Parts: sequence; C-alpha cells; structure tokens
Amino acid sequence: MNVRDPLPSEDREHQSSLGGDTPAERRIKNLLDAAVSEDEPTPRRRRYRETSQSPGGEAQRYGSAGPESVPRKTGQTAGTTDPVFRSQNDLSNDSGERDGMRRSTSQRGKSGRHTAPEATADGAGLKPGNDSKASQSHDTETTSKSNSYDSIADASGDSMPLVEERSDEIPQQSNPLEDDLPLAREAQRAVRVLNPAGEVTMPRPPRRRVIAVANQKGGVGKTTSAVNLAVALALHGNRVMVIDLDPQGNASTGLGVEHGAGTPSVYEALVDAMPLEEIEQRVDGIPSLHCIPATIDLAGAEVELVNVVAREARLEKIIAAYGGEVDYILIDCPPSLGLLTVNALVAAEEVLIPIQCEYYALEGLGQLLRNIELVKAHLNSRLRVSTILLTMYDKRTKLADQVEKEVRGHFSEIVLDSVVPRSVRVSEAPGYGQSIMTYDPGSRGATSYFEAAEEIAHRGAKLSSRRSVQKNEKGRN
Repeated sequence: MNVRDPLPSEDREHQSSLGGDTPAERRIKNLLDAAVSEDEPTPRRRRYRETSQSPGGEAQRYGSAGPESVPRKTGQTAGTTDPVFRSQNDLSNDSGERDGMRRSTSQRGKSGRHTAPEATADGAGLKPGNDSKASQSHDTETTSKSNSYDSIADASGDSMPLVEERSDEIPQQSNPLEDDLPLAREAQRAVRVLNPAGEVTMPRPPRRRVIAVANQKGGVGKTTSAVNLAVALALHGNRVMVIDLDPQGNASTGLGVEHGAGTPSVYEALVDAMPLEEIEQRVDGIPSLHCIPATIDLAGAEVELVNVVAREARLEKIIAAYGGEVDYILIDCPPSLGLLTVNALVAAEEVLIPIQCEYYALEGLGQLLRNIELVKAHLNSRLRVSTILLTMYDKRTKLADQVEKEVRGHFSEIVLDSVVPRSVRVSEAPGYGQSIMTYDPGSRGATSYFEAAEEIAHRGAKLSSRRSVQKNEKGRN
C-alpha cells in the first residue's frame, strides 16, 4: 500500500488494529489522526516569526522563539504531520516546519528517527519554489488572524520595531523629600533637634522666665517634660536652669547629674539658705544647662520648715539672690500640693501643666486650678497658667481624642499645638542618664518636645513685647 495515499474510510477500523511496528504503519496512523482533526479551528497565538529561505533551502519559521510559539492543532501530537494530503515534497516541507521544529535541534523524518534539520530537508528533496509559496500562504493567513506582533524577525537576525502606543507626556519627577528613606528623614529630624551648629534658633526672652511644672496627679509626665523642654531650649541658644524639687530626684537622674547622699542639693538651699551658685551642676554635653539636684533629704524639709517664718517663700528668696545669667528656670514640682509645691508656685511667674490624655488627669485638674487661684490671691499675684501640654497621647484610642477636644475647648489659647505621643523611647532615655533629645533625637518624642519648646519660646517673646508696649503706654499717660 502506498503510505502517501489517503486511506478509505472502511480501512480505518483495520488501521486501528495496526500495532505500529513498522515506519509505514506509524505513518498511516499519523495521517489518520491528522485527518480527524482537520476541521477543528487552529488556536491563535500572539507570537509569529517571519519565514525566510535559509541557504540550505529550508524555511526557518520561528527563529529563536522555540517550539512554544508553534501553532498547534487540537489532537495533534509531536510526531504528526499536516492534515492536508499533498505531494511528497509538501508533506516533508510541512512536517519540517510544523512538527519537526517543535524540537529546537532535531525533527522527525520519514523513518521516524531524529535527524538534523538540514539532513531531513536534503533527504526529502525540498524545492525552494514550493517552500516559498507554502511559507507565503501560511504567513498571510497568520497575519490576518493576529492582532499584534511583539517582533518580526528573519533568519538573518534583522528585526522590525514594535508597534506600540507612545505618549508624548513628560513624566513628572517626584519630590526628592518624598523619596527619602525613613532613615534619612530621621537623620534630618535629629540634626534639627540637636542643632550641631549651635545657632540661636529659639528667641531669648528679654528677662528671666521662672516656670513651675506642676500637677498633683502623678505619672502625667511632669519630670519628663521639664527635663526635655530644658534640654531643647538649651540646645537652641537659651541658658536654662532646672531645679529638682521632687525628693525622688528623677529630674536629676534624667539630666545625668550626681544626687546621691551627701551631695549639696536643694535641701541645703531651703533649710540652710545655701546659695544656688554653690549647688548647681553643669549637665555634660550641654554647657548652657545647669541643674540643682535633689536628694532624699528633701523629704524631711516640709517638717523642718513648719516653724520657719515665711516658709512658703523660701525658694523665691533663693532664686532672687541667684546672680547667674539664665533665661529660663524650670522647677520640677512633686506630685502633691504640699509645702514644696507651694514654694514653687510662689517663686514662679508661670505655671506649665502637663496633662495626660486620660480621665483621671482631667479629674485632678480642677483642684490644681483652684489652688493656683488661692496662691495668686494671697501669695503671688503675678502667677498665671501660661501653658498646658498634652502628654502620652495615644492616637489609637478615642479617649485621647475626647480629652484633647475638651482641654482645647476649655483652655483654647494656652494649650500648645504640639502633643507628646506615648513612646517607649521616652521612657528608656532616663535609664541611660539622658533626655530623649540626646538619647534618640530623631524619634517622635524628641520632635514633639522640640516643637513644644519652640512654641514656648516664641510665645514668651510675644508676651514680653506686649508687656513692654503696655508699660510704655501707661508711662505716657
């Protein structure tokens, strides 16, 4: 039987029983499988290659795209040929193009053995003319079915440009600050807080400002606020002194000064009237910052001052006798309304109240304000509440927002815009004898205290200028 002639339909049952032992029987089986799948549509692929005549007379259709880009009909295997029955040359040609090129280095010939593409083409006796016509007809069909081409390449390596939609719009360059890494932004904040150039970036007040940091509620951030505000003011050109009036001595610890037993402290100043010049200690690394430490002896000062005349004004007299040049004196009060706190309120002209963003802090605020009014009425008429600082703000809770709204709605102008968030880094700093400004200057806590100190400095400068104008107007009248 001629294996190249189509089999009649009645021979298909006989063909199904063929064992495929000889190359001729395998050829017959391949032709039958191809004839069954002849009418099924060919799946459309998006990648095609130009067909060009190779020097050996064979059409290299797919270039370097490999066997994956070959359109394959349903039900056709790697060894099948074109379903259309043609001459020996056409069958060999299509077999070399469609089926044999599924393998990048070899193709299946008539005998079923793997031979090189050149050898198969030569052995089949391909004619360049027939090959070119078959290639052109196939390319015309695939071109009409394809919607787009990724590239069109021939065997010589030449390529045609892709057809793409190009926009004439110029891409906008992003802001360099937005592209900075978080580490770079943190470094910028640290430089801003530390002020390594030593410039006076916060205005100095025309006269000394004595501020008492007070709140009878414990754990609201009095000591932390006093220490960090003092460091921030000192780093930016102001001369600052911190008086630790709390027997626990936490402010002394935060500034890294010695406050052990036997160290001259504020106790000697209150009880023995020792001058502050003999007690003050300079804070390491910040030349313009001084500290009056507190020791455990201060706990007995209230008992020892009971029979002293004008015991509530002892601290005021000591500060008035201090001859050093200083712009700010911050007094860290104990968490009570005892004699030590009263001494601080009498000596100060302003009161800074740290308020924790919780309900208990608001509950004790009313009582503190009443005591301030009593001191103002009987002991210190110059006293006023100048600043309220919100601390330990947790943005994850609605309670913090409610407390902030209530405080700002009631006190409005004296509440600082800066809010100190709850931060672990702020709590870690005293363990190293540092403030958050020097321990982690790029943190959120350091940035918040820096902004708060900046507000205090600018507000103080405005108030001082207003008072001077009012005095001049009274003198003219």
